[in-house]
Amino acid sequence: MLSARTWNIALRTAHIAAMGVLLGGHAFDLPRARLLPCLWLTIATGVGLGLLEAGPGLLWFHQGRGLMTLAKLLLLCTVPLFWEHRYLRLAVMLAVVTLASVGSHMPARFRYYSVLYRQVIPDGCGPGTADLCTAEDAENAEERDSK
Repeated sequence: MLSARTWNIALRTAHIAAMGVLLGGHAFDLPRARLLPCLWLTIATGVGLGLLEAGPGLLWFHQGRGLMTLAKLLLLCTVPLFWEHRYLRLAVMLAVVTLASVGSHMPARFRYYSVLYRQVIPDGCGPGTADLCTAEDAENAEERDSK
């Protein structure tokens, strides 16, 4: 059975590739029939990544990182509504790329901020969360990652 990390890498790679083709296709105004498979693949892999990130709980959905992902998915789902408006479609796609970039690189205090609880709630201890983790969290993460 494949590990969650393997699924994450596979889905993320497919997601980035599909999104790249989709953005380029919109920029060069490819026909709808050629772009729809990439749109649905981008949405499907985004949903898959979200479910992997969320895990068994609901915390991820009301943290900054989950909200950014949900916003990207919502924007992607609007693309078919704007198919006759090339520049609007392209603007939506560029907004998705901007959200992806900002969401991936914003400080942990924003990524892990819960709008429901109105506080930062670290989920484990990983890259970018060192200032949010206790020494015990860091040890547990190091032990988990060495397996």
